[in-house]
Amino acid sequence: MRRTLLALTLAGAALAAQAQSSVQAYGTLDAGISKRTGQSLAIGKRANNTLGFRGTEAIGAGLKAVFELEMRYETDTGALENGAGQRPQFQGASRLGLAGGFGTLRLGRGPTALQESSIAFEPFHGIASPAGFRSDLMVGGGYSADPLGNAVDRFSNALFYNSPVLNGVQLNATVGSRESAGAPAVVNPFSIATTYRNGPAALLFAYERNAAEHTLKSVAGYVMVTPETKVMASLSYQDQGSTRPLNQDTKAWLVGANHTLGASKILAGYGQKQVDGLNKVKQISMGYEFSLSKRTYIYTDVSNKKGAPAVAPGSANSIKLYSLGVNHAF
Repeated sequence: MRRTLLALTLAGAALAAQAQSSVQAYGTLDAGISKRTGQSLAIGKRANNTLGFRGTEAIGAGLKAVFELEMRYETDTGALENGAGQRPQFQGASRLGLAGGFGTLRLGRGPTALQESSIAFEPFHGIASPAGFRSDLMVGGGYSADPLGNAVDRFSNALFYNSPVLNGVQLNATVGSRESAGAPAVVNPFSIATTYRNGPAALLFAYERNAAEHTLKSVAGYVMVTPETKVMASLSYQDQGSTRPLNQDTKAWLVGANHTLGASKILAGYGQKQVDGLNKVKQISMGYEFSLSKRTYIYTDVSNKKGAPAVAPGSANSIKLYSLGVNHAF
């Protein structure tokens, strides 16, 4: 009897410990084919391919330890994601911190407050696809949170804070340091974003300054016109006067919509950006997704961007994109 009671006690303790701590593996795989003006048919991706781990552990007094590690890779080669400069192995995120009634506080590397909050206001899920708008028009064009170019939307060596949601309002803030060797660090970078959600509508107000003292202001909003239809818009202004004698300011705006009909989803967007003293860039994009399951969908995108040389120096005045692929999340 005593042995039975002891075994039950130990089993109960193990289950309780397991309930207080959890680790989740997650990720996405995206593979497709695309054709762009001036380029041959290529195998690539629409969205970033990720492999990550996140977890929580209850540590008492209403607090939880939280962590996140996320790496990026290429499905067509199996290699780690490449880019300008030397990107870290955990390119997506590497953060550790505490969560409680005060909100969530983390240290490490991850998306800035502005960039992380803006995803909900972009018609292509905020993915870094040529058909999408977030990496160009939505951030004013040419802006990078990291002056070295290792990530346009992330701070390393940073403090991240997410407040609790109070009456629909949430404050998100990121404060970085100037530790990146070789970066043109002039000031400590920071990013602040305030979101307000009220029923089917939401608003975003954000301001960000990188280590080169480039600034980015953004306002965005969306409305769920029906449970199936989402309409959104954003406006941004970038100032690079700290490092550019000419072409310092960039203004950009976009409008978009998503409509879901059964397993089908239609994505659409149109936007413009105007770099001071350069040609205006215009982009129109259409996308279609068909869900094969809750975690897998096939997609096709068509996009046209006009306005070289602001689009790409030396390129054709009009760049067209056609893509077809599959996306799986786990």
